[in-house]
Amino acid sequence: MTELPPRKRVDDVELLRALAHPLRSALVHHLMAVGPSTASECADAVGSTASNCSWHLRKLAEHGLVERAEGGDGRERPWRACQVGLVLGGPGGDPALAAARLAVTGTELAEEQELTQRYLDTVEQLDEDWRETGGFFSYGLNATPGEVAALTKAIDDLIRPYVSTIREDAPADARAVFLGMRAFRRIGHDGKPA
Repeated sequence: MTELPPRKRVDDVELLRALAHPLRSALVHHLMAVGPSTASECADAVGSTASNCSWHLRKLAEHGLVERAEGGDGRERPWRACQVGLVLGGPGGDPALAAARLAVTGTELAEEQELTQRYLDTVEQLDEDWRETGGFFSYGLNATPGEVAALTKAIDDLIRPYVSTIREDAPADARAVFLGMRAFRRIGHDGKPA
């Protein structure tokens, strides 16, 4: 099996602040999910205007997250993601970096919630095979930190070959799919670890 390209590790506060903006986050994730898209196509996908998306895409390009792609009609060229994924790191260390990481995490959780709600609102309009394929899973695990790290790596290794910006052998009927995963220490209502 060929080695897959690495995700971009984000350790820069300014880059994290750029990603904390909900529209910018949605644009990067859209391009990573569906591939090259024009500002107009992005606007339709993320619920904004083409001019607003174009401005934010240029800002994301300044941070090296997106770039112009080949193609288009000359008037409007597509944009593409420069990364196959992002690694934000954990919430510790430098207070400014930790705050920026938490802001990005909050933005991503809100985006995940919005994507989930859109799916639920339109699931009956999907073809039956797509209605039957989607799912929501949650598990209560009993594991050590090392076991959780090994489990998340094994799941990541299984999923990464299907990542849109990596996959070159996708069948003609393959479509963009959202898959989210979380793994963290369970905290009770009282704020104490379970």
